[in-house]
Amino acid sequence: MRFYLYIAFIFITTLSQAQEVLTPQQAIAIALENNYDIKLAQNDLKIDEQNVSLANAGLLPNVAGTFTQNNNIQHLKQTRSDGTVQEQDNAHNNSMNYGVNLGWTIFDGFKMFARYDQLQELQKQGETELKLMILNRVSDVMTTYFDLVQQQQNLTVMDTAIVISKQRVTTADNRFKIGKAAKLEVLNAQVDLNTDQTNLLRQKELYENTKTYLNELLARDLTTKFMVIDSVNIDDKLKLADLMNIASQQNPQIQLALINKRVAELNLKQVKGARYPQVAVNTGYVFNNSESSLGFTQQSNSRGLNYGVSASINIFNGFLQNRNEKIAKIQIDNSKVLVDQQTQTINSQLISAFQTYLTNIELVKLEATNEDIAMQNLDITLEKYRIGTITQLEVRAAQLNYVNARVRSSTAQFQAKISEITLKQLAGNVTF
Repeated sequence: MRFYLYIAFIFITTLSQAQEVLTPQQAIAIALENNYDIKLAQNDLKIDEQNVSLANAGLLPNVAGTFTQNNNIQHLKQTRSDGTVQEQDNAHNNSMNYGVNLGWTIFDGFKMFARYDQLQELQKQGETELKLMILNRVSDVMTTYFDLVQQQQNLTVMDTAIVISKQRVTTADNRFKIGKAAKLEVLNAQVDLNTDQTNLLRQKELYENTKTYLNELLARDLTTKFMVIDSVNIDDKLKLADLMNIASQQNPQIQLALINKRVAELNLKQVKGARYPQVAVNTGYVFNNSESSLGFTQQSNSRGLNYGVSASINIFNGFLQNRNEKIAKIQIDNSKVLVDQQTQTINSQLISAFQTYLTNIELVKLEATNEDIAMQNLDITLEKYRIGTITQLEVRAAQLNYVNARVRSSTAQFQAKISEITLKQLAGNVTF
């Protein structure tokens, strides 16, 4: 049996030498650099960072240059106080003014300060959403990667099955030629070989399609050829209490709920700001020039500084202020409920996932034992078949038991690794 495994190992080693071996760490690094969803989330964060500014919060003054020119042509008739009448057709009147004006709201009931704090919270929200996106995509990459590891192991198993089936065909044919077996034994061995070859082709198809999907997640050339590692290292030391503690501090969904609560509290501050007076100052330096075809002053020029202050306060707006504040307080209450709900949901998922993780860890040990037993059974069966003391049906049964045991062992390792990934993802700390 170990000889057949050696042949299969040589087969896989030959393939790996012809292709790049992609490690989990390399796959994560490529995804972090190339993945489209991560890039979009990074750009959204850049927008949030640009929005955090004193000007966007309304803390800075506005300075504007102005220019206005008006021209009109009119029929004018003026009667002065002494009875003199002046009349002119197509009288031209022109005016032009230009200058620089500054307006600055110096107090708005502290709304501008609350708005600035809110913009900072929205930036934190963008950072947390980016982290959530990274966690999800890394989890997708790792799930697909270790699925490939499982499939690659299954390819080795199926190749081993084919090597054994070919040996069975050769043995049956030799027995038939010397008259110790019927032709039916050769045909049955050939049918089993064809079945194994079909299974191998199907497995190769699935393997190649999964590699294409991983290349898609890594946002690189879909036809890139690579191999994955041939073993799965499982972290079997995870503790539920530690995971729940980490999740309360790092899980992005819980953190988003907390940030939304803070945003709602700052929104209430802005709403309450409407109860205070609004105070603004303004100043400017303006040039004026006007011309008139008729009147006491036919031309006028002026320039100079103007300045002033304005203030307003909401005295009554139909109880809308009370309504807005009540709604803002309800939104805060809702955000608190959502924090509790999200925390409860994550803890529930952690408990369920941890139980699955413990089960899968035990299954890994059990299936490893079954694999050893199935190998020993196949060794004994093949030896008995070689000396002609058992039938082909018994050999095939032992062969299938071995193949199934290897596949179940590989599947158990894969499921245990997925459980580990899920737990770390829920805790908000996927590391490999």
